[in-house]
Amino acid sequence: MTVVDTVANRAFLKVCGRAAHAPSTPLFALMLINAASAAAFALSLTLVLTDRAALPALVALAAALTARALAGWAATRVAARHALRVKARMRREALAVVLGRGRGDPASVGEATGAVIDEIEAVDGYFSQFQPAALDARIGPLLIAAAVALASPISAAILLATLIPLAAIMSLAGGAAGAEATRQFDALARLSGHFVDRVRALPVILAFQAEASETAKVAAAAQDVSNRTLGVLRIAFISTAALEFFAAVAVAMVAVYCGFSLLGLLPFKVPETLDFRRALFALALAPEFYAPLRKLAAAYHEKHLGEAAAARLRPLLDAGPPAALAPINMDVAPEVRLRNLTLRFGDLVIGPLDEVAPAGALTAIVGPTGSGKSSLLAAILGLTPLETGSVEVATLRLADTGGFAGLAAWAGQAPAFLPGTITDNLMAAGQDVTRDRALAMADRVGLGPALARRGQAGDTQLDERGSGLSGGERRRLALARALLKPAPLLLLDEPTADLDRAAEAEIIALLRAATPDRTIIVATHSETLAAAADHVVRLP
Repeated sequence: MTVVDTVANRAFLKVCGRAAHAPSTPLFALMLINAASAAAFALSLTLVLTDRAALPALVALAAALTARALAGWAATRVAARHALRVKARMRREALAVVLGRGRGDPASVGEATGAVIDEIEAVDGYFSQFQPAALDARIGPLLIAAAVALASPISAAILLATLIPLAAIMSLAGGAAGAEATRQFDALARLSGHFVDRVRALPVILAFQAEASETAKVAAAAQDVSNRTLGVLRIAFISTAALEFFAAVAVAMVAVYCGFSLLGLLPFKVPETLDFRRALFALALAPEFYAPLRKLAAAYHEKHLGEAAAARLRPLLDAGPPAALAPINMDVAPEVRLRNLTLRFGDLVIGPLDEVAPAGALTAIVGPTGSGKSSLLAAILGLTPLETGSVEVATLRLADTGGFAGLAAWAGQAPAFLPGTITDNLMAAGQDVTRDRALAMADRVGLGPALARRGQAGDTQLDERGSGLSGGERRRLALARALLKPAPLLLLDEPTADLDRAAEAEIIALLRAATPDRTIIVATHSETLAAAADHVVRLP
């Protein structure tokens, strides 16, 4: 590993945190078992072919193969679990920045989303493939060379000598692959940011008939990613070809040496005398000398992909919560104020609005379909750009914080769910939400009878769309999850749609009961809900 690799590796582990360090003790033990099994296999094969204790040798051969397979399987499991733990920790921290602390970074929402999803996933190969391969490459060849040296020191010296030119070539290829991987992630981040931001601005693009030009820009960004990916693969293929060449040369040199030594045709004297068994043992182990290096070469591009991803994640993970969020008391319902607020979506203009949603009260936003009720809720969260004006929650301005997602619970018209059970989706509202509390809230929002009709009750499986639940049941489930989240601001989009009058009355009573501790803002068509609100904002 070069000095540049060492510096990059330290920076990478710093980004990933303390959990990023490999579980070296179990992996080291498994690598020792693997190398010992390879030597035992070669010895057993030699004994079988030389007809010495053939039956015990066959049993030892099978035992060596089994031990090696189990060691490889166990190493894969240990590395995969380690990678999963690291990714989970990084994703929690990244989501806390993107969702819980506002944007906190000048990067676009598209680039931040790409970082949380794509770039954290790209770290997986570093821990599940490169780390164990790097450990094996450090100790595996030395152990195999030591085993070969017991039979033929000259053969072991030949194997070790071939590592010198290989190390030089792999160092050059590794540096080039690292640069290409960085450029690939830059191109992928540009594509993610461009695509997501253009989707958010789709009404503006359609209004100005810019579909063709924006499509061409997305296609150009996608082609750039494709070209960068091919560049990384090209270097990976070159480095793999170099490794295979030197591996073949090393095995061939050992075979030539052993053959000429047995025939007595060596043109020079060597300080050893080979017999057939020792020569066969050395030749059987020679391919194993390069096996760990082959694995390292195959996983080396994962190292550069992981380091490139970590370099892009560093600003996101290093971003702390905005200082302005600190004064907010999460136990006190805040006042929400709109000052000269205007939103524009093509020809649709909402506002200007000067409104106040009183603290600890229920405010209803009422208006016809398409008047901008949902957009106004999104603007309060900071998910929609403001044409003019400002949004203030308690003493904080939206422009200073970048968003209030960390202070708010949300239930939209088309709620999204986690693949899992109904209880899992409810418990995802907060770390302190227990199963009993989740089921109690489901009963409070009227889901009790629906769960009772299902054989699995709260363990009913859902997909991302909530398949198996009616429209009203999905809204109730989303409302229950929002109420379980410990947030002082509750934003609801059509919470009583698809409900009959009795069910609507139950939901209104539940919202009224929650208002002393929360500021609740609902977008609704229901005049019944509007009549029960403390304050009403009517959009034309």
